[in-house]
Amino acid sequence: MLIAGISIAFLAGCHTPPPAPVYNRPAPPSEKINEHLVSQGETLFSIAWRYEKDISKLARANGLSRPYTIYRGQRLTLDTSRVSKYVKMPVSKKKPSTSPPQSQNKPNKKTSQQKTKPAPVLPKSWKWQWPVQGNVTKRFNSSALFKGVDLQSFSGAPVVAAGSGVVVYSGSGLRGYGKLIIIKHSDVFLSAYAHNRKIFVKEGQLVEGGQKISDVGGDPSNKRRLYFEIRRDGKPVDPMRYLPKR
Repeated sequence: MLIAGISIAFLAGCHTPPPAPVYNRPAPPSEKINEHLVSQGETLFSIAWRYEKDISKLARANGLSRPYTIYRGQRLTLDTSRVSKYVKMPVSKKKPSTSPPQSQNKPNKKTSQQKTKPAPVLPKSWKWQWPVQGNVTKRFNSSALFKGVDLQSFSGAPVVAAGSGVVVYSGSGLRGYGKLIIIKHSDVFLSAYAHNRKIFVKEGQLVEGGQKISDVGGDPSNKRRLYFEIRRDGKPVDPMRYLPKR
């Protein structure tokens, strides 16, 4: 019996240790988001910005043409590698109707909802400039959630457009950006100015490089900070590569 007990103890001591606890193992990758449900106040530009998508590709994937009108409750695909089946619509071969036109007192509701202003024409030439006078306190980091730079100035400091273009977003609907302005400079470049105290431009407005667009001071934790970002083809890039050297 003594020998048997020793043998059991020996085998127990040589037993393979249990696997590591589950909580020490890396978490599985998060599920990829393939669709977005449009909410009140969103624009295609703000959605493209949120998911780091190229606006033209996102529009094409959803069968949208300029000025990219979207509606609350609409589902948008985020798969920009596809081309929407709604992009090419069949041309009707029916002859024009000979019925009399509708009375002007009863406008076509669907037509009136679709009337939008034409997209502003972008400037042919422009160059980058600093959006605010101040020091760079946080540099570009491609792995960070917010990939732009922090510029430390003073509360109330004027913020100017970093280049000529058209304002494609002006509001506070993007979480984490406060009062935000996005300017489209070309079919390639966009710039963003976040945590403004007050905004002086509206969507669709043409601005010149150096024109005042807002004031610093909208970040409750640091009223001297302006967050600035540049995107190329929808992807964040290091602004220091484009801004003039000081």
